[in-house]
Amino acid sequence: MSVKVDLKQLADKLTDYTFAYLVTVDDNYHAHTVACDPRLVDGVIEVGSLGDRTRRNLAVHDNVTLIWPPRSPSGFSLIVDGQARAGATDDAPPQIVPARAVLHRKRSTGSGPTAASIDDCVVLSEN
Repeated sequence: MSVKVDLKQLADKLTDYTFAYLVTVDDNYHAHTVACDPRLVDGVIEVGSLGDRTRRNLAVHDNVTLIWPPRSPSGFSLIVDGQARAGATDDAPPQIVPARAVLHRKRSTGSGPTAASIDDCVVLSEN
């Protein structure tokens, strides 16, 4: 069963981030990562202009991941998996339709009985 991304939560969280990395794969499933400035517009993520290699990857494999790094080491990364689709015109950049969105923070490095030993993950989904 698919979990629908809560677009309001996603829009609210995006205000905490400045840029993202867009991860695509080529025909051999080698990852290709580029920095971009995504914006959520009408339920889709516009990633701005993309290079030829990224466009080629999207033409053969439209599943992508966007990763917004945290501002501080203890902060949350925002990770969105989605499906790329063509822009409104031939020269418009592709758009990403969010399929899954999570806030993720690495394990605590503290010690003692209160230290977390699992990753901290918050799914941004509709109830």
